[in-house]
Amino acid sequence: MNDYDVPRGIDVLRVFCGPDGRHGNALGVVRDGRGHPDEASRQRLARRLGFSETVFVDDPERGRVDIHAPGLRLPFAGHPLVGAAWLLDLEVLELTVGDVFARQDGEFTWITARPEWVLPRTFQQYASAAEVEALPGPPPGEGWLYAWAWEDEAAGRVRARAFPRRGEGAAGIVEDEATGAAALLLSARLGRALNITQGRGSQILTAPGPDGAVEVGGRVLMAVRG
Repeated sequence: MNDYDVPRGIDVLRVFCGPDGRHGNALGVVRDGRGHPDEASRQRLARRLGFSETVFVDDPERGRVDIHAPGLRLPFAGHPLVGAAWLLDLEVLELTVGDVFARQDGEFTWITARPEWVLPRTFQQYASAAEVEALPGPPPGEGWLYAWAWEDEAAGRVRARAFPRRGEGAAGIVEDEATGAAALLLSARLGRALNITQGRGSQILTAPGPDGAVEVGGRVLMAVRG
């Protein structure tokens, strides 16, 4: 085992790192999905790893990937796809919902996806960034919550925190450090590009396109090479 307590052969990335290279959301990447051929075995590993998501690479040349949260298989998720695009260095990733296009731009990796691919989220806007930062934990209620406030509305700067509130399926994940899918939905709702600081200091960038799709981008760093 290593610092992230993962088995050998599994890469761990940090996705949506801050400008200083810190923070980011940990992502487990199983480069050869054949070792976990069915959903039950993938769920066992996702629960064991305990990351908010783990991505299984089923075809590294075509970019076919499968995303699992503890207790839940996801049709789409932002930080696993940004991480996989960076790691595999591909321009297209294949999901059951559709093809996700990716590009590299300096220190940022971007993916383009559609809001309708994202599972429903509850959004709660606060009056100030300080209120978001002061939240001691998830506010009462059901469903996956994105708490956010403007830091600088004119500049598109947002302060956010994410609380899965998935019950048993969350497997102990109280707060999600950086959430590309929620950032995508917020950008689509507001109809503008955003620069989001989430969690302890992760950074997510978004840019809506003319066809309703949204680009989501961030920095990726290797934490553990399996």
